[in-house]
Amino acid sequence: MGKKNPTLSEQRAAFRDYLARKQLKMTPQRMRILDAFLASQGHMTSEDLYHRVKKADPTVGQATVYRTLKLLADSGIAQEVDFSEGVARYEHGFHQEHHDHLICTRCRTTVEVSDEEIERLQESLAAKHGFRLTGHSMCLYGICPRCRATD
Repeated sequence: MGKKNPTLSEQRAAFRDYLARKQLKMTPQRMRILDAFLASQGHMTSEDLYHRVKKADPTVGQATVYRTLKLLADSGIAQEVDFSEGVARYEHGFHQEHHDHLICTRCRTTVEVSDEEIERLQESLAAKHGFRLTGHSMCLYGICPRCRATD
């Protein structure tokens, strides 16, 4: 625990290095998309990111945003999360602490949670069945306090 948050320049350098390894260029459009993603909070769709980037640069196309977001995920800068709503969402992934999600089934509010005991139980469960975990995702669905208050 206690990982320090990477700086903007560290994340830019990591993405630039990833693109170089793939023999791709860091274009001005990719840089705008990267910066817009890094400035975001929470869990965004490619559509959300497209609208954010389009405000800053109307010449950036939706396909460019989508492809760049996939590159961000492949590089580890972004992490795709699936909240069972039929659309991929992305959150910051570069050197971030692992966390799980609580999701309200009414308003879709999402809360990031960490619990060392749950992590230990998951490791234990995997070991009991002969697995070595390489990653996992856990989403818990329910009704948030705000929505319960309206019942």
